[in-house]
Amino acid sequence: MTTYPPGRGNPEPPARWRAVLASYDWMELTNGCSGAQVFRLDHDTEQALIAKSEPAGPFAELPGEIDRLRWLGEQQIPCPRIVETSLDGDRWWLLMTALPGHDMATPPLLHPEHAVTIAATSLRALHRLDPDTCPFDARLDLRISLARKRMEAGQIDEEDLGDADAHKLFAALSSTRPHTEDLVVTHGDATLSNMIAHQGEFTGFIDCSRAGIADRHQDLAITARDIAVVFGEQWVTSFLRAYGAEADREALPYFRLLDQFF
Repeated sequence: MTTYPPGRGNPEPPARWRAVLASYDWMELTNGCSGAQVFRLDHDTEQALIAKSEPAGPFAELPGEIDRLRWLGEQQIPCPRIVETSLDGDRWWLLMTALPGHDMATPPLLHPEHAVTIAATSLRALHRLDPDTCPFDARLDLRISLARKRMEAGQIDEEDLGDADAHKLFAALSSTRPHTEDLVVTHGDATLSNMIAHQGEFTGFIDCSRAGIADRHQDLAITARDIAVVFGEQWVTSFLRAYGAEADREALPYFRLLDQFF
């Protein structure tokens, strides 16, 4: 670890942050899927922090994450607290508190029954927020339009698609779109890696840049997919049962298809 972002080519933090952060140890976190660089900052006596940075541009997600973290915190949804933000030259920076614990996809894993209960309960609490109060739109009109723009700009991770053709997948995405949406406030990228737990208790959501009003199955599809991978397919039924009667297993594949474009 070092006092500034380790590794050749990493950007320097904003100049006004450097004196304050000079006494922290920086460690790059590489297990995320976003285009941002993420660092954990540890200190002997101060609270641990997370620094995120990404290039400014039409597909930058940090500005949206900043706005969403502020709003979610105001709604008493557990998530990181923003410490500082900056648009420094051509890069966005976000400095926030690190949540206690670690993500629910990383060993040591919780017992599957406990993990699926935490995931279901935390999503249920988020989905109970009144969508009429949420200022962020993530409904299908917007998401499908953005999926097209990302595809046309070459922003799709080809590894996510395997041997499939992006244009054919987008055609399927458009032609099989649900006729209705069961709208709630969603996280938007509700992987187990974006749920943090400490000593068996949920401590918050991270990577909230896609939060907004959307069909509840946007979240359920991604969480169920991760549960199947991490704990086994047999635990998906337990997760959906713990979430409640609104969960429709038949709706999940469509939203997993949509997620391939992000």
